[in-house]
Amino acid sequence: MHEEICSVGVDIGTSTTQLIFSRLTIENRASSYTAPRIQIVKKEVVHRSGIYFTPLRSGTEIDAEAVKEIVRKEYAAAGIRPADVRTGAVIITGETARKQNANEVLEALASLAGDFVVATAGPDLESVLSARGAGADRLSEEARTAVANLDVGGGTTNIAVFDKGKLAGVCCLDIGGRLIRVEHGRIAYVYHKIEALARAHGIALRAGDAADVEMLRRVCGLMADQLAQALSRRPPDGQHAGLYTNGGKPLPEAARARAVTYSGGVADCIYTPPEGDVFRYGDVGVLLGQAIRGNADLGGLRLFRPAETIRATVVGAGTHTTEVSGSTIHYARGRLPVKNVPVLRVSEEDEAAPETLRDAIRRQMPMYQPEGRIEQVAIAFSGRSYTSFAAIQKLAAAVTDGAAESIAGGYPLILVVEADIGKVLGNALNVRLDFRKDVICIDGIRTQDGDYVDIGAPVADGHVVPVVVKTLIFNS
Repeated sequence: MHEEICSVGVDIGTSTTQLIFSRLTIENRASSYTAPRIQIVKKEVVHRSGIYFTPLRSGTEIDAEAVKEIVRKEYAAAGIRPADVRTGAVIITGETARKQNANEVLEALASLAGDFVVATAGPDLESVLSARGAGADRLSEEARTAVANLDVGGGTTNIAVFDKGKLAGVCCLDIGGRLIRVEHGRIAYVYHKIEALARAHGIALRAGDAADVEMLRRVCGLMADQLAQALSRRPPDGQHAGLYTNGGKPLPEAARARAVTYSGGVADCIYTPPEGDVFRYGDVGVLLGQAIRGNADLGGLRLFRPAETIRATVVGAGTHTTEVSGSTIHYARGRLPVKNVPVLRVSEEDEAAPETLRDAIRRQMPMYQPEGRIEQVAIAFSGRSYTSFAAIQKLAAAVTDGAAESIAGGYPLILVVEADIGKVLGNALNVRLDFRKDVICIDGIRTQDGDYVDIGAPVADGHVVPVVVKTLIFNS
């Protein structure tokens, strides 16, 4: 099988909204005697949109109609009809994800074409998406070192560290180019945390004051220092802990970066400092980029140029691979179908022992809880090391301990495993949870970190379920 499909990625961020249309070539690489194994063998960007300021009705609402108009305009510019698009992804990130009508906007856009992946990315997941879009995961694997990607946007800086290709840690700080806005030579807006940071260093920074370049350059230097502290390049000061988004945590001690990439709207100002008016974008993004580039602590890290800068989080949904589960599955009646469920993938290294599998689930679970809310997630692993009855019991215990937060929520516990253990694992989980929790455990399905899955209603007299695996494709 050899097929070309059209995909679109829509990224609605704090400052900017943008689209990318791609042509993906997919092939079935499996033999005639094995299950289908669909792979993307080629991807080509056929149209990049302009970069628009994200339209807002107010400080708490996105202008949904204006966003839809941007999308319609870019379809026309690309010469692509909605009917031509087979798949896509709408990702809403940063401050915009916290607007009151974020989900309403996502749903409206998703209806423009095909069966989109629709996701509101909290700060941790956004860190991973932007790092993968920038290619930091691949760079870390090729260079055999720990690479931090700093996605410096309008409202936040999302940081993800990949060590030899494996995610080592994430964090997010309220550091961004539009946290100080400038209009007509005066400061129009200052985010309260940045005002407090400046005040702690003897700088009076208030809306309405004249936009003094040297004073704002000093404030941006303080913001760059905070990023250096986040990467353990200098000791944290008294303001540092309060700058993590939503009261978040710093990077784990083990996530020590040796190299760095930058993405996001400010990144172009880091790699290629623009000349002329530093307030050309109505904010301090240019000054912040200059401050980061000139920061001595950050300068001690090896600097890589990413595959993408401002467009790093713009993604398309790759291929929708439709598969059929194994026949030894377990599911709670009445809880299927489910749609657009993000996959939390446990690496084979981490699933080697029940304790490390449990810890891997705990470590990753916060990425799928935007704003601290429990969301639906599918926990995936191979399961090949767990074949005996005793091993399955230990596996069930590790899953219930690792996913305790998710189990406490209202969604069913969903497991997607490759090995033929779905029914016995589902039964073990039911017993361990005293049948108080709906469990869906399917097998025969391979996923990867960052995938989304749809699990359909049972077919073949309830013996199997159709599964659609949706893979996000990055420009890198």
